[in-house]
Amino acid sequence: MSGARSVREDQQQGALRARVDAVLQEFTRRESAEFVAVDADLLPVAEQLAAAVAGGKRLRAAFCYWGWRAGGQPDSDALVKAAAAIELVHAAAVVHDDLIDESSARHGRPTAHIALRSACAGRTRSTAGGRSLAMLAGDLLMSWAGQLFTSCGLPAAYLSRARGLWAVMARELIAGECLEILRTGGRPDTASSLQVIRYKTAKYTVEHPLHIGGALAGVSDSVMKTFTAYGLPLGEAFQLRDDLLGLFGDPERTGKANLDDISGNRPTALLAQTWSAATAAERAELDGLLGRSDLDDDALLRMRAIMQRTGAPARVEEMITRRTQEAVDAIGRADLPACAADALLHLVGSAAARQS
Repeated sequence: MSGARSVREDQQQGALRARVDAVLQEFTRRESAEFVAVDADLLPVAEQLAAAVAGGKRLRAAFCYWGWRAGGQPDSDALVKAAAAIELVHAAAVVHDDLIDESSARHGRPTAHIALRSACAGRTRSTAGGRSLAMLAGDLLMSWAGQLFTSCGLPAAYLSRARGLWAVMARELIAGECLEILRTGGRPDTASSLQVIRYKTAKYTVEHPLHIGGALAGVSDSVMKTFTAYGLPLGEAFQLRDDLLGLFGDPERTGKANLDDISGNRPTALLAQTWSAATAAERAELDGLLGRSDLDDDALLRMRAIMQRTGAPARVEEMITRRTQEAVDAIGRADLPACAADALLHLVGSAAARQS
């Protein structure tokens, strides 16, 4: 893609992101006001709902939008609202994920369950209270997602085409979360990790938003297959990049601590690749580090050294490269409107080559 075209695509995506932000801000303001109207004591929860929705790259909304445009449909404010609804699914998933992982901060701010402890201050179980309030906030965000989607303004006949896909997205996202919990602390295995990645992240980040946008537009089965051929490898590349950034990225940019995945002993492909090539002595050392909550900078340096020695980061980079090429090739083989094809090619970089 030429430099001028890349700049134009950046501007286009920036404009779309601004529209999605505006939809979410207005929807959250209105719904939070209704929520707090029940009782003023709910204000701390409403504040965390707003914090969960604020910011982000809005990639899921972008994929939904371009799934729609790939069907030859024109720009539509109603479709932007429908696409924004998927960002509420993401917000709900983040609140629940932070709760499950017991993460204390994200992007330099306390996570919802930590921030909501103060709402229960002075009580005997403020920690449990904060966790319970965060769980309910995440549930409400998921409910909001369905509400915004069904009230977006698209014709009922259009929405009916995507209703089943919305249910599939929710089911597979929860399945992926459950698989990660069930496999956390188990023996590292690349195939198992990739299955978690596919269901927890890849599908609801890329494939499902594309399918939903495409279904709303009424695209053909062949276009839906193109979305899968593009979306699954790109979604996996997105999470593999996230795993690398988690250990080797700048916490100021990624929004999470470098040791989170190690302290949580999460089933990442990076850890599985490290384990498979580690010596017996290194595996013993890994066993002594994984799952510990008291890890320090020395532990991080040692973990990075073992990973680099085994070549795991380079192999994960190769996995990312193969998957991004698969995504690019899928668009190259397809007969999509030029505007959609260009945008989807541009989004490959946004998803897989990012630094945060």
